Amino acid sequence: MKILNYGSLNIDYTYSVDHFVRGGETLSSDSMNVFSGGKGLNQSIALSKSGAEVWHAGAVGTGDGDFLIRQLQSAGVNTELIAVLEGKTGHAIIQKAKDGGNCILLYGGANQEITKSMVDEVMEHFEAGDYLVLQNEISEIGYIMEKAHEKQMKIVLNPSPMDHRIGEYPLEYVDYFLLNEIEAGDICNEQGEGEALLRKLSAKFPGARIVLTLGGDGSLYWDGERLLKQGIYKVEVADTTAAGDTFTGFFIGGLVQGMDAAAALEWAAKAAAIAVSRQGAAPSIPSRDEVDGF
Repeated sequence: MKILNYGSLNIDYTYSVDHFVRGGETLSSDSMNVFSGGKGLNQSIALSKSGAEVWHAGAVGTGDGDFLIRQLQSAGVNTELIAVLEGKTGHAIIQKAKDGGNCILLYGGANQEITKSMVDEVMEHFEAGDYLVLQNEISEIGYIMEKAHEKQMKIVLNPSPMDHRIGEYPLEYVDYFLLNEIEAGDICNEQGEGEALLRKLSAKFPGARIVLTLGGDGSLYWDGERLLKQGIYKVEVADTTAAGDTFTGFFIGGLVQGMDAAAALEWAAKAAAIAVSRQGAAPSIPSRDEVDGF
């Protein structure tokens, strides 16, 4: 069983600030760091560090994205399916406030240059029963889902960042949704919270398993028959940038490696707690041994 993560590759420019910049304001930062990032890259690294075997597909620009590929390789991710295209690699400008919160501005770059022919070539390497992990930071998501469904792959969707394109995707093909309450409300066209919102989303997509993240209140899981609740592990927060991606990678990684949903949720919560206690996105993601010993 293979895992294909068809996702973004970003360069993160992270600025430490007293507060998020307001309209019309010029604000000096305390520091600036450059990290590897992108929800796709972060989730591939988390999947690999969980012990799962993962292939990353996506694109970087010429000249500025090589270190992202090296970062994936150093984490044990297979990078043969990453394309190098003319132009710039996607990047993010991240404001990190003193309380650990973040505010992110994205530029798609090569992430938005994925074509149908590129997708066709990538999908030739996968078959029925393999997992496909998707976020919403690259082009041709809908087409990727169509091709994966044709192959009877298991589709995992983290619909972030949420935008108008989500409603255009064949969401009925999704086997696992991992999302927060705002994203779930947008998909349902009706805001809500907690278990009630979880059941609304399940009624809309009865064939899907759903993990609904609740911030400081942990997460909920529903598979149509069983409701699971998982709290957070409280730590001193340094940077929340990759918390959700770490959670996703360890949850799916746990399932693929034979864990049941309850064990995978707890494992993912521990991994996310370690990640938020560290600086940066990809560099904050812990190893399997660190999570097991937490």
